[in-house]
Amino acid sequence: MALNIMVPIKRVVDPYTKIMLKSDGMGVDTQHLKMAINPFDEIALEEALRWKEKGVPIQAIIAVSIGAEACQESLKTCLALGADKAIHLQYEGETEPLFIAKILKMLAEREAADIIIMGKQAIDDDANQTGQLLAGLLNWPQATYASKTSFSADYQKIEVVREIDRGLESLELSLPCVITTDLRLNEPRYATLPNIMKAKQKPMIRISFSELGLEHTFRLKNLGVKPPEARKLGLKLNSVAELIDKLKNVEKVI
Repeated sequence: MALNIMVPIKRVVDPYTKIMLKSDGMGVDTQHLKMAINPFDEIALEEALRWKEKGVPIQAIIAVSIGAEACQESLKTCLALGADKAIHLQYEGETEPLFIAKILKMLAEREAADIIIMGKQAIDDDANQTGQLLAGLLNWPQATYASKTSFSADYQKIEVVREIDRGLESLELSLPCVITTDLRLNEPRYATLPNIMKAKQKPMIRISFSELGLEHTFRLKNLGVKPPEARKLGLKLNSVAELIDKLKNVEKVI
């Protein structure tokens, strides 16, 4: 049986861009910033593409993004990288992990997904909650922080190696399942010009949020955003005794 692989994608501020806060201190001013696919989601897409290249029977790799019209740029990149289909769930408002998990659950059921592989967290909020909430809503097995994956001979189970405090842990999951990816899983590829051209012929499905008939009460309230405190200038000390004196009497950490 060919598998459907769903890869949720989030559009975030490019990690190499210097950010500026809004004047009201309620968030990041993204108006003139370069945006990109969340790095952990890129890793998830790359892993799905590698499964297909290794001969895993995959019917479709489906990239999904939830948000404003600009999300389609990220989805076009996913199609150029090798995804077979893209779904844009059009939504203009604020989001939170549980809200996103509820939407992804409905899309996973609609697309008959066998595996949902996604980044362990987004670099803008670092919540690290959506994958776990989604697995709970679907009542599917889950493996978080994946650093290696391999399928069983019949492709009905997948083994996931994950890093934990004590070392490495191996989990065997029956399909369908949810997997979240860590940095060490792989290194994402770049889109080639021929694939960028081919991406224009691939389907981009647009779904209005109102079509889902979903109601949700937001549970998060943004109290404010502020930059981290500037680092203090360092001191050059001449002896261990002087270091101990500073730590004890100035910094008061010992």
